[in-house]
Amino acid sequence: MGQIKAVIFDLDGTLVRYRGVEFESSWGAIAAAIGKDEESTRLLSLYLEQHNAYEQWVAADAALLAGISVSKVAGHVFPPPYAKGVPEAIARLRGTYRLGILSSGVDLVADRVCEDLELEFAVANRLIIEDGHFTGGSETIVDLWKKAEVMREIATERGLSLSEICYVGDHMNDVPVMEIVGFGIAFNPKDDELERVADHVTRDFAEIPELIAAFEQES
Repeated sequence: MGQIKAVIFDLDGTLVRYRGVEFESSWGAIAAAIGKDEESTRLLSLYLEQHNAYEQWVAADAALLAGISVSKVAGHVFPPPYAKGVPEAIARLRGTYRLGILSSGVDLVADRVCEDLELEFAVANRLIIEDGHFTGGSETIVDLWKKAEVMREIATERGLSLSEICYVGDHMNDVPVMEIVGFGIAFNPKDDELERVADHVTRDFAEIPELIAAFEQES
């Protein structure tokens, strides 16, 4: 039997789905909350294809928030818009597996989701906050194109083998992660390559506990 010890989830488009913004992302939702969605979309189109410029994009997008109160943003992005079936599926996984988030999204949302769903950890990009306001500063923790590197770090730090990890994601930047873990699930995939490399594809989050159980029994 193949043993899965940890289930790690992408955030944007997987656990949460912010409708009407690119990639259903926390970045887009925050920009929309402050009325700067057009500027954020322009920055995304400028930097997205530059695989070595992700940190520059994070810095530019975070700068749009300078001086904005966190409470103003929180009022628009919370409660998190969970994908259908997420709380129920997580409740069924909790206690059997170590659960966490690996995301190129924003820590403001990732940390809230981690708390809501009682997960062990969340690793995401950081927006700097002082005295209840965004400074416009940021720290790139999870480069969009280097998620596999961060997954390796998570495994090492938490005493896990990559083969013991199930990863659930939805987009092109999740492909390298799927290629190194023991079991990869593409949830509501938005990329053909992700569908190809994933061990299983589902559009029903509620199926995930059964998919993991079946993998363990069949391996």
